[in-house]
Amino acid sequence: MGEWIKLTASDGFVLDAYIARPEGTPKASVVVLQEIFGVNSHIRSVADLYAQHGYLAVAPALFDRKTKQFEVGYGPDDVKTGRDIAFALDRDATLRDIAAAIAFAGQSGKTGLVGYCWGGTMAYAAACSLSGLSAVSAYYGGGVTAMKDLAPNVPTILHFGERDAHIPMSGVNEFKDARADATVYVYAADHGFNCDQRGSYDEASAALARTRTLAHFAAHLG
Repeated sequence: MGEWIKLTASDGFVLDAYIARPEGTPKASVVVLQEIFGVNSHIRSVADLYAQHGYLAVAPALFDRKTKQFEVGYGPDDVKTGRDIAFALDRDATLRDIAAAIAFAGQSGKTGLVGYCWGGTMAYAAACSLSGLSAVSAYYGGGVTAMKDLAPNVPTILHFGERDAHIPMSGVNEFKDARADATVYVYAADHGFNCDQRGSYDEASAALARTRTLAHFAAHLG
């Protein structure tokens, strides 16, 4: 179902992107933002899932500015390597790469965006600063709560796990109080609960968050 293509950001940088196409004409598009583990088999499977629901799915390789074709698993060394790359990236440059994915996706109609972990943080940043989007769903982004003073420009939902040691519930509650213009959902789960390749995977929470995200996209993308 999937293939790799090249995208060109506004500053001329060329990055890879995984594309999953639905059968027939896409009803809209979804940009999928990776965790710190790259556009690995899990993120590709997420893109494939949205394609199965009728969307053109685009997963840009957002670590390309530091390391091309980056893809790792979920061990301690993988976590450290991924974090080091994420912390070394310039956020404005990453947003340019996301904007290139949005521009490509926009050729197939309205565009939504979903991000996980580090990609969840970037998803909320995109909701607040980039054009071309119609809806956003952000999963357990560690940097989201620090952006509580930024307002999303499109309908946005956010998903957090109440047992997530990386994102204290005090910060989630402060964000929720500050941002009545975003919908916050909290699950009885840990960080990374959507990923079925991680020990923190929670099938029930993942299914509920996915149902909510698909309903959100159906309402705002078609």
